[in-house]
Amino acid sequence: MIPQPISIQQLKKADPWQIELQKAFTHPLELLNHLNIKQANQGILFPDYDLSQNFKTKVPKSFAALMQTQTPDDPLLLQVLPLKAENGIIPGFEVDPLKENNPKTNPLPGLLHKFSSRVLLTLTGACAVHCRYCFRRHFPYQENTPGLKNIDAIITYIQKHPCINEIILSGGDPLSAHDAYLNLVFDKIKALTQIKTIRLHTRFPIVIPQRITPELAALFKKTSEFGLKIVMVLHCNHPNELSPQLASYLALIQPFVTLLNQSVLLKNINNSAHTLISLSEKLFQWGILPYYLHQLDKVTGSHHFEVELTEAKKIVQTLHQALPGYLVPRFVQEVPGLASKYPIHCFTL
Repeated sequence: MIPQPISIQQLKKADPWQIELQKAFTHPLELLNHLNIKQANQGILFPDYDLSQNFKTKVPKSFAALMQTQTPDDPLLLQVLPLKAENGIIPGFEVDPLKENNPKTNPLPGLLHKFSSRVLLTLTGACAVHCRYCFRRHFPYQENTPGLKNIDAIITYIQKHPCINEIILSGGDPLSAHDAYLNLVFDKIKALTQIKTIRLHTRFPIVIPQRITPELAALFKKTSEFGLKIVMVLHCNHPNELSPQLASYLALIQPFVTLLNQSVLLKNINNSAHTLISLSEKLFQWGILPYYLHQLDKVTGSHHFEVELTEAKKIVQTLHQALPGYLVPRFVQEVPGLASKYPIHCFTL
């Protein structure tokens, strides 16, 4: 779901992150030309790529600035570049790999209740960047975001389930929502005495660090002082994604927020122990703890990112040997119907 273009008058009033979002690359050829990648390499794209695709290209220029020019296999570029391989129909890969689009898991528009003590709000269908491996690339956001009309129904649902003590804001990306809307959502949550933690899953600060505004920092500070814990789970797959600029913005919220990171293990992008060790060490320098390393969710159009499980286990074994335990992300896979993420064991005792 792409935000509608805003007018010149609105743009003048917009925050820098909104302006950056409006200027994002929306066609792969624009991005490749910007990176000085020659026509000969553009045959890797979808045939007859056009803007009518359901899962369009979207790459902020701030994220593109972290990519290497004249490098078709740059690991950041490969995460966002549509390839012909996405057209392949591969057994085992499906549009809803986590079985989220069913009434049991998705009882109300914008609400996913998969694990007993926590619920997830698909707060918005918009993202700062469109990652080609996204497991929700086919998710029906149009009818599945809460909006103002459904948020009270969600609050009532949570009140009827006192075992819920954590709310996860996701999407899309929850930081695609404006600060005023986030303030409203946080105020609704604060009225729920059973809730102890608000967790945000976001890639926004990685690709557009300016999204951490003073207003957002103030919201986190106010919520923390109210007594709620705030956890922000960033989504960073490669050490090249961590810019010095990001560190300065994270400093605005670190007094009030626990910062974690989750990654997806991706073929030709981060499927090496060296890359993941570097990522964990760099995250720690930025004050972020590695949290999850996900085995790829088998969504249609993503099979070319899959790392074989035997290779993945060897990589994770090396991480355990090279890093202190607190810098080794938990290697997991989500299996529909299980009560939590499934930990993948990499050692035979």
